[in-house]
Order: sequence, then C-alpha cells, then structure tokens
Amino acid sequence: MEQIRTKLGIVSLGCDKNTVDSERIVAALAGHGAVPEPDLARAEVIIVNTCGFIDAAKQESVDALLEVNRYKEEGSCRAVVALGCLVEQYRDELEPSLPEIDLFVGLRDTESLIPQLRALGLLGDPIAGHPGVRVPLTDRRHVRYLKVSEGCDHGCAFCAIPLWRGKHRSFGLDALVAEAARLELQGAVELNLVAQDLAHFGREWRDGTDITTLLHRLIEGTDIPWFRLLYIYSAGLRDPLIELMAEEPRLLPYIDMPIQHAADPVLTRMRRPERAATIRARVERLRASIPDLTLRTTVLVGFPGETEDDFRALLDFLEEVQFDRLGAFAFSPQEGTRATGMEDDFLPAGVAGERLEELLEVQRAISADRLGSSMGTLQPVIVDRVVDGRLQGRTAGQADDVDGITWLRGDTRCEPGTLCEARITAADDYDLEAQIERIVRTARVPSEGPIPERSTGRRLPLAPIGLEGGFGR
Repeated sequence: MEQIRTKLGIVSLGCDKNTVDSERIVAALAGHGAVPEPDLARAEVIIVNTCGFIDAAKQESVDALLEVNRYKEEGSCRAVVALGCLVEQYRDELEPSLPEIDLFVGLRDTESLIPQLRALGLLGDPIAGHPGVRVPLTDRRHVRYLKVSEGCDHGCAFCAIPLWRGKHRSFGLDALVAEAARLELQGAVELNLVAQDLAHFGREWRDGTDITTLLHRLIEGTDIPWFRLLYIYSAGLRDPLIELMAEEPRLLPYIDMPIQHAADPVLTRMRRPERAATIRARVERLRASIPDLTLRTTVLVGFPGETEDDFRALLDFLEEVQFDRLGAFAFSPQEGTRATGMEDDFLPAGVAGERLEELLEVQRAISADRLGSSMGTLQPVIVDRVVDGRLQGRTAGQADDVDGITWLRGDTRCEPGTLCEARITAADDYDLEAQIERIVRTARVPSEGPIPERSTGRRLPLAPIGLEGGFGR
C-alpha cells in the first residue's frame, strides 16, 4: 500500500453547517494519510470551504482563495482546492477567473475530491482504523456542532440554499447518536444542533419521528450536558418540543428562531410561512413556558418593495418583542432566486445599508437592557479559553461565536470545557462579567476509544468515513 503523509490545511468559511462539512473533509482525507496542519505556511494542500450566501460572503471566499494561493510561493503549498457552496453555484465563472486554483469541487461532486488528490500524488491508500468521522478544526473540542439534516424545503424568495444543497434530507437517528457519542469522546461539552430548519427533522419519514424524537435519543445515548438548538422556524416550535425544553435541564433555554421580517406584506413577498401575529403569539408561548429563555432571531432589511412603513413596522415589532439577540443583513440578490426577478422593486443604492445601521442601533439598546436585567443573577457558564490570564466563557444564553462573551473572575485554573455557576457583576451592550461561585463539572480529557454502551444496551454504529455521495448522505 502506498503511504503518503501530506500536510493538510483548511479554511472553513460561512455557517456552522460548513464547519461540520469541513471536519468531515479533514477526517476523510486523514483516512488516506493526510495530516492536519494548522499552520498554512507548512501545509502542502490547502482547502477553502467556501460560502456563497450573500455578496460579502462570496467576496470573502474569493479573497481567501487568493490569500492562501500565495503559500505556493511563500510556503510549502502544492495545491489549493476551492470547495463548497460558492463553487456549486458559480463554478463556470470561477474556473476561468481563478486559473491559479488547482481544483474546484462543488457540493454535488465531493466524492471526486479524494480521487483527484490521489491522481496528483497528494493522497495515498486508505488507512485502516482511522478514529472517527470528524476531526475538530481547533483545539476547542468542548464546543461542537451536529448537523441533523441537509438541504431545505422552504421556498424563501431571497435564499439560494435549496439550489445548492437540494431538498431537505434527514440523517438517520442511529448515525446521529453515534456521531454525538464520538464528539463526546473527543471532548464535547456543548453540542449545537444545526440544520436549515431543525423542525423539519424526520418529516419525510412520515412515521412520527421529529426533532423531539432525536433529542430524546441524544439525551439517552450520551452524557453531553449542554444541547443548544440553532435555527428553527417558529412554526416548528410546537407543544411537545416546548414541553421537553421546559422539563429537560440538558436542553439549554435558548432558541434561534429566524423571522426575517415583521411586516406582513414583506413576509408575503419573501414567501415566508409566518406572519407578525403568529410570531408574536409563539414568542409569548415560549416565554411563558420555558424559564429563563433566551431568544435569538435573524432579520433581513431592504428586501425588494420594502417601504418605509414596512421598515418602521419591523422596528416597532423588535421594540415590542424584545429579542435577546439578533443578527441582521441587508438584502443582496442571489442568482436563481425569485427575488432576482423583482429588480423593478429593488431599493435605491444605500437605502438598505442605512436601514441596517438604524436597526442594529435599535437592537443594541434592546440587548443592553436585556443583559442589564441579569445583574446579580446566578447563571450557568461554560469556560471557553484563557486570554492574557483571564477566563473567558459564555452563559447558557450566549451561543458560540454569534453572541457576546462573559469575562470570569475566580478560579483561573479552570480548563476550557469547565461548567460553573457564576454571579453576573457587570454588563455592557453585548458582554458580561461574572464571579465564579461553584464548579459544576470539570473539563474532561478527550478520548478516542470505542463508543461505550449506554443504559439502553444498544451498541451504537459508527457512520463510515468518506465523502461518497456528498456531505451527510
């Protein structure tokens, strides 16, 4: 057997679902002898997993490809690979405009990545016994993501994701529990469930399986203490899920529920299923049922035809509902979407940007007030890192990377992954300070041993290593 030990660097852009894909890529290539190399100057193969969601993400992806290509002259790089969403949508434009890039691999032909790299002499034969289906990209193994499905059935007028990733497909329950158990062995303390819409999990099987089924299985099949739900439409937040979140302490009281807008005419043009009244009612139900709930949302401003009255309706709704966290974007047309046919209603240049700035200022004040109300309370906190001798962590109400942070005082010997209780002593617009009062769970040493049997007596199967058929199939 031919053994080739190629140093592999990877740049993963875009959403957390892309991060999961990147970790699977690294694991698959490691199964053929690649050695993960965090220093891109020393990497022999560099993969950029691109994002194409909005114009800024597209430009970031192109800039990243050009940046890493310099390591062919300044470092050890022998090949640069462009992979993922941007390639899937714009391959015909990218290949002639970026001739210095060696390989272009879209979402639908990921199975070609290994053969192409082997043909270039950059990968060897499969290595028996490689330890898992995903390799973490950083040393922060205590925060991981579990992608539970691929694709999307929603027909939002502004979104091209269904064009790139296809229709919604749920991953198998046993495979997901096995993957979570493997992540736990690698050190996962917080597991973030991600999908285009978590509420659609299992719906195509038509046997009663849904997101609550999966959550029960994950709780039963692992000892991971924190589970977080990211990106779930309000229509999918039904009573069984709400009741489970209210009762199960390992499900964090945190929901990422994108609304995109709150003016009904805009929601109609966006082809969104919710309306302002239904969103308002769902928020009231959630807050009445789940103690200490943190609600995050996402909105899109400047959609074609958005009037000043529509925008004011959105601001008024945000003031009324008081979301704890909010992400916001200005509309940019995506090729192939219905919104591109609304060019007659595109807003004048700069209007969307001005509205975005105004909205973010409104939300900044809301977030500051919400954080200020936590002063003096005792909060569950996870330790993330040590920065210049100071502990940095997050409360249960702060999702990794997208929300603020909590600076901790107390036992500075706490390792990343430690869970504690801390009392909030200060707050600003987005961040907190807190004093540790009690260590709840110390950080665990990662292991790569076999997945243990749980109380169910079932032996959990491992998903196969590889990219055959594309991500997650």
